[in-house]
Amino acid sequence: MLLQVAFDKPEHLALLPQMKEFADIIEIGTPLLKRLGLSAITTARELCPDVMVLADTKTVDAGQFEADMVFGAGAAFMTVLSCASSATHEAVGKRAAAFGATVIVDTITESGKAELLPLNAVFPESFGYVAVHSPTDARLAGNTSTSHIDAVRKMHDRGFLVSLAGGIGPDTLEAVIAVEPEILVVGSAITESASPKEVTRWIRDRLLNPGRGWPWDRR
Repeated sequence: MLLQVAFDKPEHLALLPQMKEFADIIEIGTPLLKRLGLSAITTARELCPDVMVLADTKTVDAGQFEADMVFGAGAAFMTVLSCASSATHEAVGKRAAAFGATVIVDTITESGKAELLPLNAVFPESFGYVAVHSPTDARLAGNTSTSHIDAVRKMHDRGFLVSLAGGIGPDTLEAVIAVEPEILVVGSAITESASPKEVTRWIRDRLLNPGRGWPWDRR
């Protein structure tokens, strides 16, 4: 299970040196990518040269153009919305293959539906993962559903590798580990904590040693 740490604010970049020991993937989140552009990707690559970077572009059109930008800046992954056209999926897939990069198809617009993807859904070979994603705004509005965690097994049953994101922290980590997503995405539980490095260290250790408690202030 790969640990992906999601950065959404400019100040989160200051945490990069603390993440390089424990994170497998640094995510340049959509708000941060909009705020700082490609420089956020290059900064992450410079400060954490041995850690892969994901650009959370949530691409829905202009697939070749966006893929060339983010892969050219050094991203190893980018996201494309599941609702994008097959033409966009194909365009991004071709550019990902050319760069030796990987695409994650994000089902955030289907969150909460019984079927996150059509049963006949087929994606280019360079589409490595399906992102099962609980939307931030829904959670801030009071939606505490963990249906996205439950959906991981359904995606596995259909043959997809899964990246799981949304509201993952000490209260949900045990349930998340039980369904074994290939990528575990953690954001504010790390970036907004009092001890980001120690929390990241604990999560990494927890993936290897189930059953340990949460020793830090959860604010």
